[in-house]
Order: sequence, then C-alpha cells, then structure tokens
Amino acid sequence: MLRLSTLFLRTLRDDPADAEVPSHKLLVRAGYVRRVAPGMYSWLPLGLAVLANVERVVREEMQAIGSQEVHFPALIPREIFEVSGRWSDYGDLLFRLQDRKDADYLLAPTHEELFTLLVKGEYSSYKDYPLSLFQIQTKYRDEARPRAGILRGREFVMKDSYSFDLTDAGLETSYKAHRDAYERIFTRLGFDYRIVFAVSGAMGGSASEEFLAPAASGEDTFVQCTNCDYAANTEAVEIALPPQPARGTDAAEHPAEQVLDTPDTPTIDTLVTRLNELGLRDEPFAASDTLKNVVLRTQAPGTHDWELLVVGVPGDRDVDLKRLGGQLEPTIVEQAGPDDLATQPGLVKGYIGPQVLADLKVRYLVDPLVVPGSAWVTGANTDGKHAAFVVRGRDFEPDGEIGAVEIRDGDHCVRCGHELRLARGIELGHVFQLGRKYAETFGLTALDQNGKPVTVTMGSYGVGVTRAVAALAEQTYDDKGLCWPKGIGPADVHLVATGKDDTVFDAAETLAAELESAGLRVMYDDRRGVSPGVKFKDAELIGVPVIAIVGKGLVDGVIEVRDRRSDERDQVAVDAAADAIVALAR
Repeated sequence: MLRLSTLFLRTLRDDPADAEVPSHKLLVRAGYVRRVAPGMYSWLPLGLAVLANVERVVREEMQAIGSQEVHFPALIPREIFEVSGRWSDYGDLLFRLQDRKDADYLLAPTHEELFTLLVKGEYSSYKDYPLSLFQIQTKYRDEARPRAGILRGREFVMKDSYSFDLTDAGLETSYKAHRDAYERIFTRLGFDYRIVFAVSGAMGGSASEEFLAPAASGEDTFVQCTNCDYAANTEAVEIALPPQPARGTDAAEHPAEQVLDTPDTPTIDTLVTRLNELGLRDEPFAASDTLKNVVLRTQAPGTHDWELLVVGVPGDRDVDLKRLGGQLEPTIVEQAGPDDLATQPGLVKGYIGPQVLADLKVRYLVDPLVVPGSAWVTGANTDGKHAAFVVRGRDFEPDGEIGAVEIRDGDHCVRCGHELRLARGIELGHVFQLGRKYAETFGLTALDQNGKPVTVTMGSYGVGVTRAVAALAEQTYDDKGLCWPKGIGPADVHLVATGKDDTVFDAAETLAAELESAGLRVMYDDRRGVSPGVKFKDAELIGVPVIAIVGKGLVDGVIEVRDRRSDERDQVAVDAAADAIVALAR
C-alpha cells in the first residue's frame, strides 16, 4: 500500500518554467519525475511504478511470442561501431568517452551490433533458428535540442528486440509476430494508435512501420487517407500524381524552350506576375507552372566534405527538409548558404534552372510531381532571365526522383485517390525488416542441411518505454491532471480519508485492507491535518483511475466512488464499497 503520509512525494501547484507540453507539466507537478539536466530526469516512486507497469506489459507480450530476454552493457568499445560504420554515421548523436587508458567507448544509442555478435558467438547451425531476443535497457543519444520532458531525452529506456531467420519467408513470419505483439502491447496500455509506413533511415533494411499515438504535441507528422486505411509518416508517404493535362505529355508536343527577360523576379510570386504580363499563352500562369530549384548541401557519413544537391519541385510547393533527410539518412542534408553557392558560380541565385546542372556536375533530384515529359517555367541560369517550355526528358534529365515536397491536406492517396489529412503523433514503436546488413557486416552465418553457410536475415523492433509513459499522459490528461488507463497507473484505487474523526480513518483503513485482499493496488491518502480540498486536488492531479472518498458521508453509511476518467460519482454503501470499487477498477 502507498501511504501518502510516508510516500516520497511532493505535488506542485504551478507548471515548471521549462515545460512545453502537457505531459511534461503534469508529470513534474504530480511528482512522477524531476529534471536533473536538459534531457535527463530522475524517476520518483510514482513515476517508477508507471514505468514498471509499461515494462511488464511489454515483457509479457514479447515472451508470449517466444522472444527471450537478455541484457547488454550500455558502454560499448569503439571498435564494434567502427566495423558497422556507425561510429561516424551517428555523428554528434553519440556520447563518446575514453577510459583511463585512452581507449574510446560510446554510450549505446542502440544495440544491433551486440545482438548480432552475441548470436554469432553462440549459434552456428540451421537447427538453432529461428531465434528472437530482446532487452529493456537505457539508451543514450546526445540530442541537440532535448525537449518535452521525457518525450525527447538524452537518456531513455527502450525495448529493442531482434529476430534471426535463415530465409526471407522466415523473416516475414517473425516480422508479423512482432507487429501483432505490438498491437497487443499498445492496446493493453490503453493507447489510441495508428500503424504507418515509415523510412528505415540509418537502420537500413526494407519493410518499415511506425506505431504512432495521435497527439497535438507529437513531433511526427503523418497522413491518413479519408477513405481507405492508408497511413504513412510524411517522410515515407507517397502521394498520387494529380491530372496534368498541360504538362504530363510527350516532350515533342511542347514548344521549344524560350528564354524570357524577367528582371527583378527572384521569387515565385514575382515571376508569375511577370509571366502573365508577357502573355505567352491564353490561360494565366500559376505558381504550379513553375519549377523551383532549391540548393541544398549534403555530407556523407565518415566524410567532412559537403557536396551540393539541387532539388526540383513545383513552384507552389515547399521542400520538406525533414522528409528529404529521412530518405537520405545517414547522409546529412541542410539548406545551402552563400558560402556553398560561392563554390559553384554557375548557380545564379534566384534564376537557377536544371538545364546546366549536368554540365556543372551538380546532382539533381526532382519530386515525382515533376513527371517525365512535363514542361515548366524555370531559371535560365542568367541573372534576370527565366526560360519557358523547359521539358523533362528533352531539356534536362534529373539524376533521380525523391519525395521532396511538403505534404499538405488535400493531397491524394496513392492507393485510392481520395484526399489525405495531416495529423501529429508521438512515435511509440518501430518495426524494421533489417535483412542481412548486420549479418554480412559481422559474418553471422549458419550451416544449412548440406553443410553450406547461409547468411542470417534479421528484423529489428523497438518500443520507447519511457516515451510511452509520456505519450499516455498526453493522450489521457484532462484539465484537472493526469488520468491513467486501468492497470497502468501507480495504483488501481486512490483512497482518500477526509476530516478529523478517527472513525473516518478507521473505516478507510478497513476498506484499504479489503481492497488489497481483493488484489488491488491501493494508494491511501492517510495524511492528518490536510484539508479535503488539497487531498481532492492531489488525487485528480495524480490520476489513479478510481478515487474513493471516506468522509462526511460515513455518518449516512456511504462512501463516494469516482471514475477519474468519466468523473461519474456514486454513493455506495460501506458494506458494498469494496465490491463496487473492485468492479470499477478492473
């Protein structure tokens, strides 16, 4: 039993000054966590109890699919990450340190390498597979801007698991088992969640899906189709190409390229105004008729040199750097600055066109909206001049396509053609089909029935355990405080004794014992000399699913029972109170 008279707990009436999102404010105010430094938090008894409940659900569902728990050190020698290339790929995200002998180590952000090496050292035969291992362990990432309390920290608890199979079909089976387990985990935890397509990023691999909790404070943007079940992270989303009767045709049907005098038109809006003044065609020009060429710079992993990259998108769309970065990971992508442009005089700011990029040896990628055979108005690579009827496939050919435009409400679903809607979400989990990337790197093989080596194929599956605590708080709080789902809060029932009469406290003690005997976890506010108002506010702030109040109603033989989430209240006879509370709490 948690007795508030002795519980290590101090609730706060005011929001912490550095708190940005509801979960951060409420978890601090209700005494679940305390800030130590940016992105670093201590977990107090109430917070640790919720964290343990989340871990329990995750552990039970992982064990239910036959995954076995292991535990790795957080401190890893540099050499292991050098082999995989991630000592450099992770860049500034790694916490790097040296021991007294000047040997390099890192605090692990993830453990693919160690899982692979462990299995390699223990197993060698096809008879040993399939295999699934998991751990629940603290990870470390040197976030540049830790924010939102425990939603984005430098130190966090994560469940990571890995499947090991000998065939692609086996990997698909393992992937589905984990995916199904994740659905059970997030359902049991009480989440409203979505499964969305995602990019693998620095992890590598093929199939990749995220489990997102819709929340206004979420850092991830995703899209949902208004008609079918298609959903995707904006970094991975594909959108249907709109009808393009004026552009998406055979290149030979367009007029020859025509250079135009367009002084003082460095922006899309000024260009469109000038085009309509020139009267090149009967129908007016719009921003969507222009081709915007955005100059970026990229840095490949393990290098210190930056290379220019130009990305072409329709002029009515913006480039989404986060979306681009997700697809190009682990390569770093940034907006190019004046110093970068100075290295390539052939790029005329405000008047860049794709016609000369191949000759300049500048890599050029276009969004799929720039379809083959389409004609555009774009820069003529001369100050004060643009070119009309510049056709993809005739006047320029990109080096490739990449989803680059910022997704917006009203874009169309690639599956059914209906409109997409944007939403914000918190990433809860991520599942990947890694394939043979790490197995090949570390030589993880098994001898088949004929004694020949077969490279093992892997899946990777992560759940943010500490993040799940904050995400639950984000989805369930109200204007009074936290509001935990059943089975996840620090207790099942918050029993409050109010008044000064010993009879009240004696009755509350008896009820608490009955509830514990029935298997409930009880938090008992047995504090003397604390006003009923303060006790009620604390109970609402802490957010245990059921609140039972032993107070002035006792003289009439009743106890008040509240459902914290619905705020429904009932007066229950004392001798029936335990049964009523048990029924409500389970």
